[in-house]
Amino acid sequence: MRLHDSGDFFSRKYLDRWLEIMRARPQTHFYCYTKEVSLFRELVEPDPPANFWWVYSYGGTQDSTLDTEHDRVADVFPDEESIAAAGWHSQAESDLLSVLGPRQVGIPANNIARFKARQNGRKWSDWQAATDAARRKKLARPSPAAAPSVVKSDVEPRGD
Repeated sequence: MRLHDSGDFFSRKYLDRWLEIMRARPQTHFYCYTKEVSLFRELVEPDPPANFWWVYSYGGTQDSTLDTEHDRVADVFPDEESIAAAGWHSQAESDLLSVLGPRQVGIPANNIARFKARQNGRKWSDWQAATDAARRKKLARPSPAAAPSVVKSDVEPRGD
C-alpha cells in the first residue's frame, strides 16, 4: 500500500500513528516517498517496521542531508533520457521500483505545463538547490543600516 499519492508526513504524531498501523498489520506492505528526512532519521530509521519501505524524495528543504551512497533516493528528471544519462534507474515500469529496486531512482517529469516550465530541464534536486541558494543569499544580505537622521536648521547659531 502506498501512503500519500501526494503530500507527506505533516507531523510527528501523524507518522507515529502510521508506524502503529504498520506494526499492527504485519501482513500488509507499506511504502512511501518522503521529504521529511530528519523526522524519518529520528523516528523510523532506528527501528523500522519490517513491512515498511520508504524512499527519500529530492526537492525538499532537507536535500542537503541526503547521501546517495547510503540513502534510497528518488529525483524527478525532465525525461527518461536524462535519467539514463545520470546513471540512475527509472521507475517508469512500476512505482515499486523506487523502494524495491536500485538506490538511485529517477522519475520522469509529468507533462503538466506549469511544472515543466518551472522545472526548465532541471532535476528537482537541482531546482531545490537553486532555490535554497537564492534563499541563503537573500538572508545573508546585510539589512540597510538606518541612516542617521540629520535635521538642518534654517537658522544659523548666534555667536553671543
